[in-house]
Amino acid sequence: MTVVRVEQKVLNENQRIALDLRRRFEEHDILCLNFVSSPGSGKTTLLECTLAAFGPEEKIAVLTGDLQTENDARRLARYGFPVQQIVTGGVCHLDGKMIERHLEAWSLDDIDVLFIENVGNLVCPSSYDLGEEAKIVLLSVTEGEDKPLKYPSIFHKSTLLILTKVDLLPYVPFDIEAAKANARQVNPDIEILEVACSTGKGMDEWRAWLEKRRSKRQSAAAGGAISAKNERV
Repeated sequence: MTVVRVEQKVLNENQRIALDLRRRFEEHDILCLNFVSSPGSGKTTLLECTLAAFGPEEKIAVLTGDLQTENDARRLARYGFPVQQIVTGGVCHLDGKMIERHLEAWSLDDIDVLFIENVGNLVCPSSYDLGEEAKIVLLSVTEGEDKPLKYPSIFHKSTLLILTKVDLLPYVPFDIEAAKANARQVNPDIEILEVACSTGKGMDEWRAWLEKRRSKRQSAAAGGAISAKNERV
């Protein structure tokens, strides 16, 4: 019983911080995306390919989480955008307080898109809101197509499923249509993309999805500014 109360207190505190983060992101017109997957599904590689397509004038930032090392931050920093590593020291997820603390080093006015690469884990990150606009879950074809059924929470809470490493489909026993069906069984509204960073397959579709979300965020911000102006008048 005590464990339940402590866990609830932690989650309530995280939710308070997440709500404040979401408010700040909206005030600064920041599109924040939270990437979640098992270790080795390709989050960092996808982010590398994504950052490589942005021009240097773009206002992009990345927070990347791991239990130890700054390896991923070093990989992502090569593309010239602000990157910070969050070393959790054994904690299997990022939380709102970690995001809040690391954002102190940046001016939010200098960020249009914030990518958060969560710790490799399909369980714990699903319980922690980081103030993101959308969770994106990755599932590689080197994993089981039943992952959405085994770990339903993260698939239920995610807006987008990216099936990665699809160039390996001829060589692995992975039923991609079953994976899609399982994901939609858990979350009928989930969007699904197929991507292979090594060949570029699906990257145009991923960038189009990202630009659509950016445009939606900018339109919402413009609409809010007009409403605020009308209220003052």
